This record gives sequence, structure tokens and C-alpha cells, in this order.
Amino acid sequence: MKKILTAFLSLAVLAAMATKAPETRFKNKKNGAFLVSNYENVLGTSMEIKVLTNSEKKAALAETAALAEITRLSNILSGYDKSSEFSKWMQTKNKAITVSKDLFQVLSLYEQWRTKTSGALNASAEAINQVWKQAATTSTLPNSAQLEKAVAVANQQHWQLDAAQQTATHLSNSALKFNSFTKSYIIEAAANAAMKAANVTGLILNIGGDIVIKGHVVETVNIADPKSDAENANPMTTIQVGAGAIATSGNYRRGEMIAGQWYSHIVDPRNGQPANQVLSTTVLAPNATDAGALATAFNVLTPAESMALAATMPGVEYLIVTRTGEKFASAHWKDVEITTENTDAVNAEKEWKNEVVINLELMKQAGFAKRPFAAIWVEDAEKKTVKTIALWYNKPRWVPDMREWYRKNGETMKANPTSFSSITSATRSAGKYTLKWDGKDDAGNILPAGNYTIYMEVVREHGGYDLLHQDVECKKKDQSFTLQGSKEVSTVLIEYKKKSTDN
Repeated sequence: MKKILTAFLSLAVLAAMATKAPETRFKNKKNGAFLVSNYENVLGTSMEIKVLTNSEKKAALAETAALAEITRLSNILSGYDKSSEFSKWMQTKNKAITVSKDLFQVLSLYEQWRTKTSGALNASAEAINQVWKQAATTSTLPNSAQLEKAVAVANQQHWQLDAAQQTATHLSNSALKFNSFTKSYIIEAAANAAMKAANVTGLILNIGGDIVIKGHVVETVNIADPKSDAENANPMTTIQVGAGAIATSGNYRRGEMIAGQWYSHIVDPRNGQPANQVLSTTVLAPNATDAGALATAFNVLTPAESMALAATMPGVEYLIVTRTGEKFASAHWKDVEITTENTDAVNAEKEWKNEVVINLELMKQAGFAKRPFAAIWVEDAEKKTVKTIALWYNKPRWVPDMREWYRKNGETMKANPTSFSSITSATRSAGKYTLKWDGKDDAGNILPAGNYTIYMEVVREHGGYDLLHQDVECKKKDQSFTLQGSKEVSTVLIEYKKKSTDN
């Protein structure tokens, strides 16, 4: 316990140093700077890789190595690719098959985690998920007989392993999917491959909100508020952490709507019911597999069970938020948490009662695709930019490619308005982003209700270009607009509606 406490106290000191001078983390003569790239269609979601180095060549090597390792492991572990090693093994029955080291390792980990969590983690939870997905198509809840049958199928023995021969024997006919911590397993391996290939100072790999941090880095990480699902929404809290892994799991982005009620995509394999009592869990751990497995399991287990399990694992810290808003944090969570003052309440009476919600969906690209650069901003009736909601780019030299935004605002740009902080959240689909505007300008002043124009400029290097805009009368009346892109943007849904009371 002394070692754990010492580690987190050291981390707290580093965090305090980073808070005083965060700019030194991005421009440092000795260590270089963070070079950032964003991708879509990586493990079914979005990826951000930050490489701390003084060499663009090394950053490119790290990025290439990470993507190559993700491809290699996807070819082994994917349950969606029929040509993957796992999918081919699934076609066998009652025959010992020599499998790769990675497939054997993941099968072994599932056995271990099924035991550690008393059945809360199970690769055959997919059998239960299929019942709920079918129920959603008919908008009728599954009956007890359907769930009992699915639970019985899920709780069979699905395989037998022989470590000496590195063989796996597939035993059941149950649907199996490597979800929960498999993504984390791949992220850890990809980060290790990147560090080894490029010998860089540090690296942060974020895939779908699960993060691995390597090297000499202290990273600020915003934990998404499960009740305010937008990229630029105020975080639930913020932490600063060094090398290790962070995983967040929750039911607020994926699930099924049945008869007007939301049901989580995370199910309890022991009874077949969706795990709806826990809203979000964030776990810090020395390695990504532990973080990912615990984050999922904590959605299924009771908080008391989760805390008891975490107590058996050195170096694990967590924050659990229940459906009723109750929070359970580990003993040393406060050592990594940054306390920030919320000034929103000061001007609560002047705040807009409504907000503008922008749901942006990018065009689907084949394979790993770099996210296009984008500027999303608001202009008033005099065509003056009052708020830059988002500005996506990886190097300042590409900002002029967003020529409309740059023509109007480029000379005033001093830094990327998008925070350098990483975001940990429940996984969302690739290419889908939600952003909000609360009626404040770039300085945080509340603007008068009136007519405003929302602009979206999206451009891909050596690719297409879209410029969309929509006038919105920001007063009392709710409004909704759907815009169609042509090259880089698929659709945009802009809504002016009452603010969620949960924001």
C-alpha cells in the first residue's frame, strides 16, 4: 500500500507542476512538442494519437507502428470480420486448434475476468444482447422465457484451453464477441509498438475514449459528463495522470430504445437484464486491459462489489456514477483530480434557457481514415464571428485550408480553441460528433437572444471540401434543421431547443 500511495503522491506533484505551466508540456526544447493526428474507422470508433517528440519523422514512425499493430490484432481478434482468426476458430467445434499467442491470451483473460467478477464479464453476453436487439425491432420487451434461455446459453463453458500446447477447443454454439476489454488490449499493444518503433519521449493513444499513456508525460484528461453528451460540453471532472491507462464505460451512448425507455447495451450475463443502475465508470490502472475490464464490470456489479474488487488490485483508482447521481470514488482519486471552480451559476439568471445542438456526421471512408480538418463557428446578424465552437487541425500550417473561417478569423488566432486535454468517455460511433453552443461568445459573455448563423467548414488534405451554414433564430421557439454535405459531411442536424436540466 505504501508503494501505491507513493506513486500517486508523486503523480499529484507532477500534476501540480503541469497545472502551473501547461504550455511547457507542448513546447519544450528538450522533449519537443506533441504532434497530433486524428483518425476515424479505428476499431469502430475514432482515434487520437499524440506523440511527444522533437522529430516529425519519429512521430510518423510511431503513428505507422500503432496503426500496423491495430490492423494485426484486428485480423486476429475481430468478431465482425469473418476472415479473422477468431471468426475462423468459431467455425470449429470440439477440436483442439493451435491458436496465435494473442488469441490464446485474450481467451485466457476472459476466463480470468469471468472468475474475478463472479460472472459479470462474459464473452457470451452477446447471446443476451441479441435478444434485446431483436426486442428493439418489435418495440416489445423480451419475455422471461427468452431471457432465461439466453442466460443459460451464455453461462455454458464455451472453450477449453491447453497452455502447454497453446490450443483452444471451441465447445458451444453460443454467440461470442470480444467486447469489454479487447479494445483496451489492442490499444496497449499499439502504444507499446509505437514507442518501440520510434523511441519517442512520450505517447498518448486515445481510441473511443479509452486512453493509454506511455513515457514521460503528464496528461490532463477530461471525463465526459454522461448527462451532457457533447464533445465540447463541460466535463464531469478533470484529472491529471502519468503513465498508465484510463477507461470509461457507460450506457449513455449505446443501447436500445424500447417502448420509449432506454436500455443499456451492457447486460448482466447472470440474469439477462441491461445494466441500467450505473451511468458511468472511469477506471485508472497500470495497464489498459485491467482498466477496460473493470470499467465494464463496474457497470454490472453493485458499487459495493466494485469497490471490493478494486481493493484487491494494486494501482487501481476509480469514479463510479450511479443513475441517481450518487458518486463512489476510490481512496486516492482525489490525488489525481483537479478541482475547478464552476462559474456558470453566477450568471444563472441571465443564461439562455435554450441551446444549439449540432449533430455532425462525416462521410464514411474506407479503412483507417484521417479525420478532416474542420471549423465550426457562430456569426451574429452583422456577420461578426462571436464564437468558434470547434477548430480541428493537427498543424497550424493547415489552418488556412479552412479558408472561409481563416479569411474572417485567422489573424486573431493564437492557439487551437479545442483544448489540448484528452477526453475519456463511453465509446461512440466513428465519424459522429455532437457539439453544443450555449449562447456565450469566445470570452464567455452571454449574448442577447437573436438571429445567428452556424457555419461548418470541413476540408480533407488532398480530399473534398464542404461549407455549410444555417440561420437560427435563437429566441423562444424550438427549431430543427437538417443539412446535407457533398464531399466530407454526410448530414448535420442542428436543433435549437431547451437546455437539458442535466447539463
